[in-house]
Amino acid sequence: MALYGYVEQHCELTRRYFLGLGAAGMAGMAVSPLLADPSPRSPQLTEAISKLRYLTPQVDFGTVERGKPLPYTLPEEKLKAAGMTRETWQLEVVPDPDSNPVMEKSLSKEQGNALDFSGLMKLADNHAVRFAKVMTCNNGGSPLGMGIWEGVPLREIIWFTRPKENIRRVFYHGYHNDDPKQLFQSSMPIGRVLEDPPGMPPVILCYRLNGKPLSGKRGGPVRLIAPEAYGFKSVKWLNRVVLTNLFHANDTYAHGNNDVDSWLKTFARMLSAPGRVKEGELIPVTGVAQVGISGLRKVQVWVTSKPTNLPDDDPYFTRGDWRDAEILAPPTHWGGDLADGRLPGTPLGFDPKTNRPKTWPMRYAIAHWASLIPGLAAGKYDLRCRTIDDNGLAQPLPRPFRKSGRNSIERKTLIVEA
Repeated sequence: MALYGYVEQHCELTRRYFLGLGAAGMAGMAVSPLLADPSPRSPQLTEAISKLRYLTPQVDFGTVERGKPLPYTLPEEKLKAAGMTRETWQLEVVPDPDSNPVMEKSLSKEQGNALDFSGLMKLADNHAVRFAKVMTCNNGGSPLGMGIWEGVPLREIIWFTRPKENIRRVFYHGYHNDDPKQLFQSSMPIGRVLEDPPGMPPVILCYRLNGKPLSGKRGGPVRLIAPEAYGFKSVKWLNRVVLTNLFHANDTYAHGNNDVDSWLKTFARMLSAPGRVKEGELIPVTGVAQVGISGLRKVQVWVTSKPTNLPDDDPYFTRGDWRDAEILAPPTHWGGDLADGRLPGTPLGFDPKTNRPKTWPMRYAIAHWASLIPGLAAGKYDLRCRTIDDNGLAQPLPRPFRKSGRNSIERKTLIVEA
């Protein structure tokens, strides 16, 4: 599956990496034309560098969407009537009629007190937060895009309803053309909404991405963003929140055998890897790592000749001759839709004085990596990459199950010509 949306150049860090190798750093590697001058002037390195990008403009995100017609494609008058514009958007927060939650009041269109966009912006004056998050579909093999998301914590709105007791989960859904068959819904424990685990951003009502208003295609005017979760938890076109005492999830994806409470996994993918090189030529490989709940300690690559009989009792290649790649440092120019590549304000997890990440790599975000593979003899090879998380576990562990998020080890074929 193709990788989407890394649009703004992230060249400086990769250039620094390859230049930093120098002749000493390449000691022991096979001799090649690049050995004396490992600069990005090589067409191979130039191509690899040009594909490394960090934040994703809204128009370049990979898209997973539902609806016939897609809600944001409605004519202007229907968009307004559906609450799909900032001027007409409203959010209801109501009790579940199928259980017994106790809350002092509802926010509803019927009562005329549903939260509108101007009310959300008033809350934003004191409560707005922004944070870095990668968006990934749990059934997709690669990230869809990386952004700085801005919004108001959902708990600020829930507290308006003065909840009292018998509330165990939050159900929510977005606009769906008033067609029950098109309804897409998700849920999470009330505890996750009201309280953030250490170091984790809050669940938010999001209205900006990379400093710009959230487009309809990206789920605007307002969507939910669950920082540690896959995309199906971050429901688009949000317009209704239900507080319930039911103990189980109601997620649409539950009917597709998906793990609806899965956290983001840590895994690596290649962005640029040549399919064909000359014998003895150094091989530049660059990639992206999604940093999940367990963090990221290493990225590694492994080259095997074809055919190689791999042992049946080692399905995750734990005994492979893996070699460490370089995890690149944070960018100095973030890109995306940001003016001059500068971050909007100070996102959570960033130092307010320097506007740089307090830790790197950041959880729930991406990091780029690079590796220069020694020249090989003529033949066919398999090139693989993987991550090692902060617990020392190699991809696809600790959760190799596809329905809780795909994180299989990627393999690409490399042909070395004489």
